[in-house]
Amino acid sequence: MSGSPKYSSVRIGVLYAQREAIERRRRAEERRARERKRAAQRAQLAARRAELARRDAESAARRDAERDARLALARAEQSRADERGLDEVRALIEEVQRSGARADVSALEGQLAALRGRVARGEQLGDAVERLRGRVVGLRPAAADSTGDAPASVLAGLERGFAATGPDGAVLDADGHRRCTELLDQLRAAAGPDRRVRFDALLGTVEHALARHTAAVTEARAAAERNTRAEQEREARQEEQEQEREAAERQRAEAAAAALEQDLAEAAERLDVVRPAARAVVEAAAELGDPGLADEIGDALRTATEELTARSATEALTAVSDLEHRLPDAERRLDELELAYQRSRDLVAALRDAMTGEGFAFEGGEDEGGGFRLHFTRPTGARYETTVGVEDDGTPSSCTAWRASRT
Repeated sequence: MSGSPKYSSVRIGVLYAQREAIERRRRAEERRARERKRAAQRAQLAARRAELARRDAESAARRDAERDARLALARAEQSRADERGLDEVRALIEEVQRSGARADVSALEGQLAALRGRVARGEQLGDAVERLRGRVVGLRPAAADSTGDAPASVLAGLERGFAATGPDGAVLDADGHRRCTELLDQLRAAAGPDRRVRFDALLGTVEHALARHTAAVTEARAAAERNTRAEQEREARQEEQEQEREAAERQRAEAAAAALEQDLAEAAERLDVVRPAARAVVEAAAELGDPGLADEIGDALRTATEELTARSATEALTAVSDLEHRLPDAERRLDELELAYQRSRDLVAALRDAMTGEGFAFEGGEDEGGGFRLHFTRPTGARYETTVGVEDDGTPSSCTAWRASRT
């Protein structure tokens, strides 16, 4: 027949309480030391990440500076080449003027001055210098031949000058082109030996009309070139803006990717610091009969690991921070569990000694996750079962039941 269970609490002696208080203080200091060590490891990792980021920034700045220097050097060299080309054009214009040609070079000088202004502003001229050079060179044959006295030679020079205005002269200055064509026809008719007076009378009019036509065509071309250049510059600005936008987007994407990798690396490194301690808490709490504590830290550890595996940097950092925050209190609670477990073991030892001292035979026992179950028998065969545990406030307690053996 089984007996009714008897419950009792065990009062902790003064010496035992003092010894336990000393052990509790020792454990608290160990916890603080572990946390200081983990904090130092985190600080070292953060310092290393900051140093790597600083070096990366310095390398990027150095690459940008080298690239800008190369571009500036190339622009400076091109500007010097443009300046040399403009100097050559200036010399050609002066040569035309010294030749005594009646061509109006004021428009060409205006274009030359405009190109020098663009160079001074740091603009690249492209093929504008060569186009201006070609127009100046086109005036030189006419200038050379216009000094001759023979009507045929003078006429040939004027016709070459007229042809030098280009096939688009009739479009750019239709009235001037028509006027020059008519006057040249008249001058050609007056080129005979018996019409020298008429030839000389027309010559000034033809030269004046041709000079006006050349200037008008030159100015029209210059205006067209200005419009073309303005359109090209507008398109170039749009293209440059588009390239800058694309470059900015690439930089943002690269920066975001780099930040993601840095955050993931930080989360992984910080998790490596606390993972061993977290696993130790989970295992010990399960062994000591506190599944709530084991689940709390186990879930926090599992969440951080899963977020890292999913490459969710922000969530991973949050989960690791949560685990870091929970761990010190979990270790404190674990220390209290271990102290209570040791208290129960001491009570078990004392109870076993007392029972065997009273003639009971110890038949063995089981560890029940924070508590103990012991089995005793009397010489009469009666069997006793004693459970030793800890109440919620940490006070050791025991429960004893017995049943008689059958003979």
